[in-house]
Amino acid sequence: MPRTSTSKPKASRGGAGRILTTHVGSLIRPPKLQTFLRAHHEGRRYNKTAFRKCLHDSVAEVVRRQAETGLDIINDGEFGKTITWSRYVLERMSGYERRPVKQDGKMSPASIGQDRREFSEFYAEYDPTQNFTNMSGWHVTGPIGYTGHAALQRDIENFKEAAKKAKTTDLFMAAVAPASVAPDRVDEHYKNDEEYVFAVAEALREEYRAIVDAGLILQVDDAFLALTYEVMVPPKTMKDYRKWAEMRIEALNHALDGLPEERTRYHVCWGSWNGPHVYDVEIKHIIDLILKVRVGGYQLEMANARHEHEWRVWEDVKLPEGRVLIPGVIAHTTNVVEHPELVAERLVRLANLVGRERVIAGTDCGFAQGPFTQRVHPSIQWAKLQAMVEGARLASKQLWKRGRGRAA
Repeated sequence: MPRTSTSKPKASRGGAGRILTTHVGSLIRPPKLQTFLRAHHEGRRYNKTAFRKCLHDSVAEVVRRQAETGLDIINDGEFGKTITWSRYVLERMSGYERRPVKQDGKMSPASIGQDRREFSEFYAEYDPTQNFTNMSGWHVTGPIGYTGHAALQRDIENFKEAAKKAKTTDLFMAAVAPASVAPDRVDEHYKNDEEYVFAVAEALREEYRAIVDAGLILQVDDAFLALTYEVMVPPKTMKDYRKWAEMRIEALNHALDGLPEERTRYHVCWGSWNGPHVYDVEIKHIIDLILKVRVGGYQLEMANARHEHEWRVWEDVKLPEGRVLIPGVIAHTTNVVEHPELVAERLVRLANLVGRERVIAGTDCGFAQGPFTQRVHPSIQWAKLQAMVEGARLASKQLWKRGRGRAA
């Protein structure tokens, strides 16, 4: 049965006697919805009334399924986003123009770093299978402003109506961070990188505010903050990279300014693809930067084989007062379903470090980063989320049975 709450949703709300559960956001789109989105991408005619109904019904179903699975803090699956988790916003802002470019199934240049150079044979086979579209060819041709009010309002209304029917109230909606907006753009308008990034941040303030004003938790997604390290270094240095990242964090805080921190959370990953990730920057080298973002919760990859060991960073790093940790305890990079006891183990060891009331169970990343991309089979997506719910229950029994737990 879905859990319900009479309180306003908060990213940093305590567990009320248990570990709460959530996820990163992007869920696998159903085939019917994909048909309309494919037509949109290819510039073909389609029935827009039928599309709106399909989107409405698809959101209702994914919300119902999340609630029935037992997730506490849920979303709309990001079904209204017509490109990817980050590129969607390019259709909701003025100042951008996409010019035809031959992609051949390749990733954006902004994602091509040491990993793709070292394992080029693997990526030559892998990238064309990921079904990313409209990734490259974006040009900045004029002042950037937010124009996505109607699409955003549609998504909010669909989501809230679905949540009401599912009798669930703790809701989040994801939006992109300034650092992750068209990092491979060709800028024909702004004088420099900083001027562009802050213009993007100013525009995103409108989307962020609208989400919070609608009574939802705002989740800010920022894969490019971490993955850009292996694109820049080498030939550049860690110092160069940190300077690049610090400016973008400053811009993000500008976009967040005035929003209640407890209604916001920040997701950082190293790129969602299930590849080697040998050259990912270690969390210990960027955790201080991440914690500068003024939000109520931090969502980090902590389940996959490349980053699980990094839970130990919390032995030395103090989680800021009033904020929560939302670790990935389920990996999106494998079709193997985690055992609930492993999920519980991951949660308990972190709760012992930062405090049991300051941990919410989450996933490493989304199970689909765009309309036509999926990292696992849809049936496995739901099995993984169910395993997380069961694991959180096991962890809660352990943590609340033996007393207060370690305070942060």
